[in-house]
Amino acid sequence: MKKLFVALMLAALPLLSFAAEHGGPELEKVDIDVSDKAALQDGARTFSNYCMGCHSAKFQRYERVADDLGIPHEVMLDKLVFTGAKIGDHMSIGMQPNDAKVWFGAAPPDLTLVARVRGTDWLYSYLKSFYADPTRPWGVNNRVFPNVGMPNVLVGLQGKQVVGCKQIQVVEGGKKQYDPLTGTPLTHEACDQLKIDTPGALTGEQFDEKVKNLVTFLAYSANPVKLQHQRIGTYVLLYLAFFFVFAYLLKREYWKDVH
Repeated sequence: MKKLFVALMLAALPLLSFAAEHGGPELEKVDIDVSDKAALQDGARTFSNYCMGCHSAKFQRYERVADDLGIPHEVMLDKLVFTGAKIGDHMSIGMQPNDAKVWFGAAPPDLTLVARVRGTDWLYSYLKSFYADPTRPWGVNNRVFPNVGMPNVLVGLQGKQVVGCKQIQVVEGGKKQYDPLTGTPLTHEACDQLKIDTPGALTGEQFDEKVKNLVTFLAYSANPVKLQHQRIGTYVLLYLAFFFVFAYLLKREYWKDVH
């Protein structure tokens, strides 16, 4: 019994550490639709161009991604494959783990299942929360993942983000507050907010959409058969509903003479 208790405690440690890690800043909510092929295609492009220099998705194949996202194989190879890989190869990278440890302190993790492990809200908030910090090796830190060892690869799109003062609209009881006379929003100054100091190639709205599309692709990658499961589940429910009608009629026929 004692051994069983110890084994259960050891099994729970990863869950406890995961829960503790999520006790940080409030995460932004993001609505992900893995059936949106335009978003998936843009997310795949962003992943290939900005993430695959360091991160692999080695449990995915280029061919499967191309077929699921409606990308012709020749376009996939020409625009999204930069390692000379073939269409049937896994989405691996050329960086060697030993080199990665020297450069980053640890080998960058594979991202195939990261959306399952972290969740889409965490990923969305994390990718938007890099800010300039000259004390860090790469000159950036992250509000969601403090002291992260990763550079901000999306800085050219987002721009340089810093911690500073920002006017925040007053919210009480989940509702935004407005001046009763003028109707203007009531605000207060918060000096621990992230704000863009040097603009990037995208506006704030465009960058949010770009990150959302990237997270959509990662959510698809973590569970590429989700839509198929939902479709099969719908068919099963329809079959059960159809079968129930006949089962009920049969039951009524058997029991009609029972008093």
